[in-house]
Amino acid sequence: MPRKSKNNQGLVIVYTGSGKGKTTAAIGMAVRAAGYNQKSIIIQFIKGTWKTGETQSLKKPSSQIEIISAGQGFVKILNDHKPFSEHLQAAQAALKLARQAVRSPKYHIVILDEINYAVKGGLISVKDVLDLIKRKLPSTHLVLTGNYASPRIIQKADLVTEMKEIKHPFHKGIKAKKGIDY
Repeated sequence: MPRKSKNNQGLVIVYTGSGKGKTTAAIGMAVRAAGYNQKSIIIQFIKGTWKTGETQSLKKPSSQIEIISAGQGFVKILNDHKPFSEHLQAAQAALKLARQAVRSPKYHIVILDEINYAVKGGLISVKDVLDLIKRKLPSTHLVLTGNYASPRIIQKADLVTEMKEIKHPFHKGIKAKKGIDY
C-alpha cells in the first residue's frame, strides 16, 4: 500500500468561466491519465441528448475513459421544450452515479461535466457538490466543470481555472463548428 503523502492526495479541480474550453480541458486530463493506464469516468450533467465529438470519440472501445451522458440537454435554452421535472430527474440520476464514482477505487479521475450549470439551474444543490468533495476517496481527483462555479465550491477546490472569453466567432454570426465547439 502506498505511503500516505500529499503527492498521493487526490485534487479537487474546477474549470469555470464564460470562455470555451472547460470540458475540453477536463477531457484532456482524462486522456493524459489514460497514457499512464489510469481510468477516468466523465459524467455529463447537461449535454445528455446532444451528439458531440467527445461523446462519439469516447464511446469507442477504450479501457481507460468511460463517458456517461446523463443529462437531458441544456435547460431552458437552445430550443429546450422538456419539462423541468425531466431535467431534474436526470440530474438526480447523474448525482447518484457521481456519488458511486467518487467512492469507487476503480477511477483515478472523476469528471463531473457541467455540474456547475446544474447547480446554477437548480437541478442539484451546492450542498450536494460539497458532499461529493467530502466523500470522495482521498486518492481520487475530482474535476468539476461549467460556468458559475459557486464561491463555496471554489473555496474547497485545490485548483481553479477560469476560462475568460476575450473574443468569440458567435458574435460575428459564425455558428458552432463540428469538432471545434461540439
